[in-house]
Amino acid sequence: MSNFSELNLSSPVERAVAAMGFEEMTPIQSRAIPLALQGADFIGQAQTGTGKTAAFGIPITEKLRTDAGYVAALVVTPTRELAIQVAEELNRIGQYKRIRALPIYGGQDIERQIRALRNKPQIVVGTPGRLMDHMRRQTLRLQRIEIVVLDEADEMLSMGFVEDIETILQEVPKERQTMLFSATMPRAVQELSRRFMREPQYISIQPKEVTVPNTEQHYIELPEKFKFDALCRLLDIQSPDAAIVFGRTKRRVDELYEALSKRGYSAEGIHGDLAQTRRDSVMRRFRNGTVDILVATDVAARGLDISGVTHIYNFDVPQDPESYVHRIGRTGRAGKSGLAVTFVTPREIGHLRLIETITNKKMKRQPLPSMADALQGQLRLTADRLLEAVAAKQYFDYQPLAEELLEETDSVTLLAAALKMLTKEPDATPVVLTEEMPLPSRRPRAASFSGRRQGYGPRRTERAEASGARREKGYWPQRKN
Repeated sequence: MSNFSELNLSSPVERAVAAMGFEEMTPIQSRAIPLALQGADFIGQAQTGTGKTAAFGIPITEKLRTDAGYVAALVVTPTRELAIQVAEELNRIGQYKRIRALPIYGGQDIERQIRALRNKPQIVVGTPGRLMDHMRRQTLRLQRIEIVVLDEADEMLSMGFVEDIETILQEVPKERQTMLFSATMPRAVQELSRRFMREPQYISIQPKEVTVPNTEQHYIELPEKFKFDALCRLLDIQSPDAAIVFGRTKRRVDELYEALSKRGYSAEGIHGDLAQTRRDSVMRRFRNGTVDILVATDVAARGLDISGVTHIYNFDVPQDPESYVHRIGRTGRAGKSGLAVTFVTPREIGHLRLIETITNKKMKRQPLPSMADALQGQLRLTADRLLEAVAAKQYFDYQPLAEELLEETDSVTLLAAALKMLTKEPDATPVVLTEEMPLPSRRPRAASFSGRRQGYGPRRTERAEASGARREKGYWPQRKN
């Protein structure tokens, strides 16, 4: 089974899958979705970036009732970023069936989450600490959960969330379906599956070799506040025919494409919150060349069939190496060359080194481009256009006036003035972007796609919330004085 059409999905889910651009299933999807639709427990060993979210999101959406009126499915993730990303994709899968997913995580106003929970989403996607906090407050009841997904289980356990996960699983009904996804199978993950899953089937997807042979890869180390000017200067220097700029969040995408438009670039943004008609319009304009620059989130770019992209700009470092490979794979296709440039803040260098280790490709360090570099780039572009016009003999109607002007002014002065008028000078219009926090530090260690993925360090807020939740509900003994 390779195509989604072979799954006999309901019309609303099939429509959503088509709208997302999915046609052929990835290996994990082709093996996991049929098992999930049958109600079986299973363990899926696969890397991030292999289509895991759709592998459990499609069957969950297919099986849940629209009118459930309670939380029927729970997805547990190690980080807030992943919770947001998973919820976005689940909402896209469930958009026509009216199945809603709510992300809940530490660092966000809990009262806002409580209000959102009162709207009775069918799916909750959460980090362990914040899930425990809602359990303690009794604002999230798990007694009617039908499906549980543990996403990136090995990373959660390496972050010290084993007791939290056990507590959460003890609160949900035993008669449930459990799906566990993990990049590796350490003993702790095996023990967790033994205790909380019913005769789970095992799926192992061997990762393919990661290669991006036709894409030249550069990086620029710079502070967050210099990123936008650096991007504009690169666009002026390189003059890409079609470029994708990747941002980490929807807010980032909105602010970036509006700022680029303000400085005179032809740009549009795309992310998971766009209506389908708007999304189709943006993609149509990008494909036909009306728009030169597409600003996108990782989730929005999945499943898009885009040809002719010459440049990729990673305005924000991606969450994981697999996402990086997915991003830069958008260029350098069909034997053509491509260029990918990644902006890295000093605190994120560890992520860059890990990406280099995983892809077995050393990126070239590139200096921060200057205003003078940008002007020279635009001058070269203008000169090339003039030479193209000469080669195409598109100047005869203008020749009499040119001869008249040459009687008054020498040719070098006249040509210099023409270059001055035709060249787009770098625009320094002030723009303000909301600063994004750098990714948590990640130590670059020897790794491969088949080896253990290195997880983020535990967040203080998550650990504090988890500790408080366990103590108040009696999961941990109170400390004796």
